[in-house]
This record gives sequence, C-alpha cells and structure tokens, in this order.
Amino acid sequence: MTRKLVAILIADVVGYSRLAGADEDRILARLRTLRSDLVDPTIAVHNGRVVKRTGDGSLIEFRSVVDAVRCAIEVQTAMIERNVGVSPEHRIEFRVGIHLGDVVEESDGDLMGDGVNIAARLEGIAKPGAICLSEDAYRQVRARLDLAVTDLGQIPLKNIAEPMRVYSLQIGAVPPPNPARQAQPDATKMPSAAAVPDKPSIAVLAFNNMSGDAEQEYFSDGISEDIITDLSKLSELHVIARNSSFVYKNVTASVPEMAKALGVRYVLEGSVRKAGNRVRVTAQLIDASNGGHIWASRFDRDLTDIFAVQDELTQEIVAALKLNLTHGDQDRLAQGRALNVDAYELLLRGREQASAHTRTGNRAARSLAADALAIDPQYAAAQALISFTHVLDYVNAWSTDPEGSLRIGMDLAQQAVEMAEEQPNGRFALGMACMWNRELDRARAEVQQGLALQPNSAELLILMAHIQIFSGDPAGALETLDASMRLDPHHPEILFQFLADAHFSLGEYEQAIAAIEQRLQQNSQSETAYALLASCYGHLGRPEESRQAWEKALRINPDFSVERRRRVLPFRNPEDFNKRVEGLRKAGLTVQNLGQC
Repeated sequence: MTRKLVAILIADVVGYSRLAGADEDRILARLRTLRSDLVDPTIAVHNGRVVKRTGDGSLIEFRSVVDAVRCAIEVQTAMIERNVGVSPEHRIEFRVGIHLGDVVEESDGDLMGDGVNIAARLEGIAKPGAICLSEDAYRQVRARLDLAVTDLGQIPLKNIAEPMRVYSLQIGAVPPPNPARQAQPDATKMPSAAAVPDKPSIAVLAFNNMSGDAEQEYFSDGISEDIITDLSKLSELHVIARNSSFVYKNVTASVPEMAKALGVRYVLEGSVRKAGNRVRVTAQLIDASNGGHIWASRFDRDLTDIFAVQDELTQEIVAALKLNLTHGDQDRLAQGRALNVDAYELLLRGREQASAHTRTGNRAARSLAADALAIDPQYAAAQALISFTHVLDYVNAWSTDPEGSLRIGMDLAQQAVEMAEEQPNGRFALGMACMWNRELDRARAEVQQGLALQPNSAELLILMAHIQIFSGDPAGALETLDASMRLDPHHPEILFQFLADAHFSLGEYEQAIAAIEQRLQQNSQSETAYALLASCYGHLGRPEESRQAWEKALRINPDFSVERRRRVLPFRNPEDFNKRVEGLRKAGLTVQNLGQC
C-alpha cells in the first residue's frame, strides 16, 4: 500500500436506474459509446487514470486538480451539445464530484480512504450537468476558472465527520429540445421541412475526427462518405447525399431539427480516432421521431481492418432498421472494396482535393489518385477519379490541349469500368466523359447502370438530368432534378444552373431567371449564370437588364466565348444552343459583343 495526495474525480449517470429500467441494452450501448468516443479520450488528454468503474460510475485519479476540473468541464460541455434535441427522459447526464485529498493506493492500483469518500459524497449532491468541488479542490483552481461558481456553504456529508464547504460549477443549463441556433446561415440555412418518404430514410452525419490532428479530417470524412455510398446501394432505403448531411458538420443543431429538414426518420452519427496503426470507429443510430437510440457500437481494429469495419457497420445498420433486402441489394453489399490502406488514404485525400472544383485542386487530386494507382494498379476508384479530373480539364479549358484531355478521360473511364463493373463511380466517370464527347445515348446507358448499382446517388441523378437537357428532354430533366433534390436538400448551387437550363429550353424564362438568381445568391462569380440570365432577359424584351448581365459575365471572365461554348456544350439539337444566342441578339448584342475564338 502507498499513501499519496491526489485529485480524485468521481462521476455517475443521473437517474441511471430509471434509464436502465426502460431499456437496459440501449442505455449500456449508449454509455459504452460515450466512454469510448468522449470520456476516455478526454481523460487521457488531461493525464487522468481510470481507477475503476462500477456500473454507471467512475473513479478517476488526476495528478492535479486543474487537470481534473478541465477534464470535467470538457465532458460536461460536450454532453450539453449531445443532449440538444434529446427528450429529457432519454438524456444521459453526468454529475461530478472532485476533491484533493489523501488516499491509499492498493497493490492492484485501487484507491481507498477519506479522499475517495469525500469525492463520492460531493458527486452525490451535484445537480445534473454540474461539478461539485471541495474547498481544498476549489482553492487550487479558483484563479483559473472563467465559469460562474456557486458557493453552497458548509454542507454536512454522509459519513464525513465535519461539514465541508462546497462549490458548484454549473456548466450550462440543459438546452430545450428546439434550440434557438440554426444549423448555419445563408447558403446552408435549413430548408423547409421535407416530406419523409414511406420507406426507411436515413442521414449519415460527418463522423467526428477524434484523432487530435486536423490533418486527419479527410479520413473521418472519407469513412462517413463510404458508409453513405454503401447505404445508397440499397433500393429499400432512402439515403441523404453527403453534400446535405455534411452541412451539419461542426455545428450545433438538434437531431429532430436536422432530420425534419432533411426529410428522414433516422440519423447516424459517430466518430473516428486514428492513431498509428490502430483505428477506432464509434457509431450510433438515432430515431429522430423520439430521440431514442436504436443501436450503438464501437470498433477497435488495426488500420488494415478498416474495410471490414465499414462492412460490419453497414450490416448492423441494416439489421437495426430491419430492412428486407432484395437479392440485388445483398449482392451489392457483398461486393469487395479496396484492400490496401495506403492506397485508400491517398484516394481519400484526392477526393477531398477534387471537391474544391479548382484548377489547383484538380491537379492535386489527379496526382494523389495516381499515387494510389501506383500502389494498387487495379484500384478502379482511383482510375475513375483520374478520369474525372481530365474531363474537368476539358470542360473548364484548364489544359493546353482540352480535346486531348477529353480523350484521356474517356479511355481511363472505360478502363475503370473494366476493372470493376460493379462499382458506380466508374459508371459515373464514363457517363460524364461520354456526355461531353457527345455520345449522349451511351452516356445515358452508363448512368442508368450506375443508378442500378446505387439507386440513392444524387450525383448520378444530376448527371442524368444534364444528359437529358443536352438530349432535348428538359421536362424529363426537371423530374430527375426533383428526385435528386429529395436526396440532397442542401444541393450544390450548380443544380440551380441545370434547373435554369431546363426551364430555358422549355421557354419558361421567368422560372429560369428565378433559378439563376438562387444560384447567384450562393455563387456571385458564375459567368455562365450571368450569360444565361442575359439571354432570358433578351427573350423577355428587357434589353438593358440583358446588357447588364452580359457585362457582369465578361467582367468575371473576359475570355468568355459564345463560340467556344457552342463547340463544347454537347446539345443534340443545335437549335437548343442557338436559342441562347438568339436571346442575346434580341437584346441588341452584336456578334462582336458575343466574342469568338
């Protein structure tokens, strides 16, 4: 036995017996997730040692009171955020007692003595979400606290000889189910409530990066995106696109509020901790209709097992939702995935770079994907990403030989499909390359095959709508875009351009203007939006507004050329493009004004 002076923290769950009585398995799963995802990592960061756990309670030793209090504040603050939108009867709330005192350490590491007893009594009188400090503990931190402290005075504690002066830190009142704060302003403002579909519906939020390194954000984002992709393969499930579910990354919003805006019943949230050759993934599935947790799990594996973790996690979600999978769904879930972790990490970095939609990001994405392909020459996803970057070079004139870039993109996309015919990303790349190569029927066929592999892909639906516009089917494009928006309520601003294009082709110029204005609210630097806006005003007999819009297009891009657009845009019927030029001519803009190259 060893006697020593230490800071002791004791915590337990408020009303644990009531929670366990209602659903013991669920509360245990949630508590395990909280410990692995939040509590244990925070203890480690603040140099704490978990001495023992007793059901819902914990006895933790710290080298200083400062460490103990900082740890408690961090956990309690995080719990306030996690309880936003959760009904009171389902909330997990901790109460904490901290004391600086003399203890006896047993040979097995257990602690005993008055120091432990006092901390336990302080925990017992703490309010939900609060931290109670003895006077000895408070004296160590009073000059370091920015929080309001309540002096509770001298309080008699059970089995403690003399009353003790106690101080309480209330981190914050538990927020109401409907917080005042919206998710994000402006472009990411929550849309109106979306109708929940008849079949099971789910949104996968961006998993939290718990690695302590912001540079690892790409990895946690990539895991989340791959889970979305896997679930999107299931025809019996309505899955919200990454673009919309990631809107809620790093913001405080209640689960019911997010679910209502996205039009889903279920929300999956979790975290990823990557350290060395180990990875920990935690996840919990929440029923937004009542805030209850349906399922929670934790996976501690070698990094090389990350693909097995994704497979198991998907299967457990399917089981928790009691989905009746078709044979096609089962086959799609059984398909293999990349096995080389180094190649996979390079691909995740490449995808992150490509999402910037810039010349620099495009080149970086291509380089990273090429490095992944060098490690695994049969990595179809990397091949598809390289193809995508070459096609973007053609569309945006980012290369010195745009036509050559398109040919390379076509060849690489075909190779990606041949490498893995069952992978939708190869079909997307080939469909996009075929569209820009004016092979519209082939492009449509590739996208249809991609949608058969991934029915919930908003990206494939947007590509299909683009193909329909160029093929002379704007009414069909509007229906397809509507389906895409149901999967992606926070859809990218480019979708407004496609809406405008479809309405323009139908001669619905006012509707086209409304869509363009929505795009310009999010992206005021789009010359293509202003060019189409100028044509709309020309057709409506508003020449001054047309000229103003055209001037803005040229200010944004002085090299903007109608003739290059004519060569590049793959309209099946030349009259569909001529209609855009005619609107400009009606506004009095001459051929010289329109530019040639």
